[in-house]
Amino acid sequence: MPKFIIIGGGVIGLNTAYQLARTEAGETPAIPGGKRPAKVVLLEKGQVGDGSSSRAGGIITGLLWTEAGVLARRTSLRLYRELSADLEQYGYRFQDVGCLNLFDSSLWPEREALLPLYDRLDFSYEILDAGQMRRRWPDLAPEADHIGLYDALGGYSEPHEFVPALARRCRDLGVEIRENARVNGLQIENGRATGVRTDMGTVAGDVVICTVHAWTRALMAQCGLRLPIKSFVHQRYITSELPARVAIPAINANPQGGYIRPARLGSGDFRLLAGGETEERSEQPVDDLAFHMSALSAPDSVRARLSANLTPLIPKLAGSRWETEQVGLISFSLDGEPILGSLPQLPGLVVGAAFHSGGFAYSPVAGLLLAQLAAGEEPSVDVSAFSPERFSVADTDAYLSTTVTQAHAFRRRH
Repeated sequence: MPKFIIIGGGVIGLNTAYQLARTEAGETPAIPGGKRPAKVVLLEKGQVGDGSSSRAGGIITGLLWTEAGVLARRTSLRLYRELSADLEQYGYRFQDVGCLNLFDSSLWPEREALLPLYDRLDFSYEILDAGQMRRRWPDLAPEADHIGLYDALGGYSEPHEFVPALARRCRDLGVEIRENARVNGLQIENGRATGVRTDMGTVAGDVVICTVHAWTRALMAQCGLRLPIKSFVHQRYITSELPARVAIPAINANPQGGYIRPARLGSGDFRLLAGGETEERSEQPVDDLAFHMSALSAPDSVRARLSANLTPLIPKLAGSRWETEQVGLISFSLDGEPILGSLPQLPGLVVGAAFHSGGFAYSPVAGLLLAQLAAGEEPSVDVSAFSPERFSVADTDAYLSTTVTQAHAFRRRH
């Protein structure tokens, strides 16, 4: 019986477990050989979703900046709709309100240059001027030079609904989820990953799938592997209850340096969720596997700045306050693209990391691709552009030897 060990109980790890378990349950095409049932074990050092997944914005759009990204996100959007149907009994539904990617006249030319890519890949979009956006969403007040790139297939996924629903579904599919099981390192025999070491002993397996987000560098370093990943603090906020619903899509508000969307906390509870960068803040090293997101904080000035930036765009924000704050991490690779694939230096190991601020958006397709790679299948999306092998040793060393602020990292929102 082949055994898959997944490290990390966030949305990437849970989606990977879900895909592997559905294969074994006969709900998806079988793994090579297709005859032997597999065991899927997911290890999480705390509670599932306890890291950045519970602190995420959850917005998804398919209108990215590379062919690999667009194709991957198109699969994610399809899978989110399938997940919505499959997890409805567990209390989850994908919020398909669309995603508005907002630009001003200085930011638009860079995105406009990508329109031929979207056309070639047959990914539909709308270009809206300020007047068209105001008419479509009366609660939105873009400035005169603002341009909207609207993805009607986009939307958002609520972390507090998605994570527990997916975990319950995985358990019902036979996944063994072990919480409070911190992994201290990989077990390596004859140059191959054959399991993991935990506080409770060694867990052996045929394939190890690493989805530990900001902890990836520290875990890989124990094996002598270096991946060019840097992490940065991300903060998100939810407003106090508003008197009425604010009718807007999910918005990547690039000119305002953040994002904003409706928040689902109850059927009659109207709130908004927003987040933004702290451009002046240096990268956050995560060198200890025991590190926890609760050690992070955001300066009070972030709240004021977010309100000042977003209230002119969403006038109904006026008079509200940021009632809750959650602080987590986002991770970027050297070229800003995800790292997803096998490492030739260590057979038996598959890694998924550095999904910038789009971990939720990538999670369904990342889970599918990691499951396929772990099972020895040909990935259903070409992920060569995400391969860990694309980085040279010299470039990796140079990237890791520098310390940068978030303003000098890639600005890629969801």
